[in-house]
Amino acid sequence: MYSEKVMDHFQNPRNVGEIENASGVGTVGNAKCGDIMRIYLDIDENQVIRDAKFKTFGCGAAVATSSMATELIKGKTVQEALQITNKAVMEALDGLPPVKVHCSLLAEEAIHASLWDYAQKNHITIEGLKEPKKDIHEGEEEELSV
Repeated sequence: MYSEKVMDHFQNPRNVGEIENASGVGTVGNAKCGDIMRIYLDIDENQVIRDAKFKTFGCGAAVATSSMATELIKGKTVQEALQITNKAVMEALDGLPPVKVHCSLLAEEAIHASLWDYAQKNHITIEGLKEPKKDIHEGEEEELSV
């Protein structure tokens, strides 16, 4: 059901924890399944992500996607990190079962939320970054009714 990479990142998650005085912190959740993901960023003066850590309350896939997301953004510029999609997280993990795809969406939104917090703290605009949703299902009803 889960790939070896998903199992490895679940059983041996990378970058667990908090960053004190983080440059940006983003928290998102999924009310339908109860997962909550928080990503902390340490960003240098050149807008390069020096470090990324996470704390996740959720299933194994949520932990694995958090772990992989932090691995993917470390060393990247803010703009490069913004380009990391849920699809990239899933591909890096060699896929996820269809019922767990929402975990990769949570990881993408948590990255965006932490970048949004960084931009707000530093009074800057990051091109292409939109205000994040607190819940990944926010606005879904409107989208479905259109």
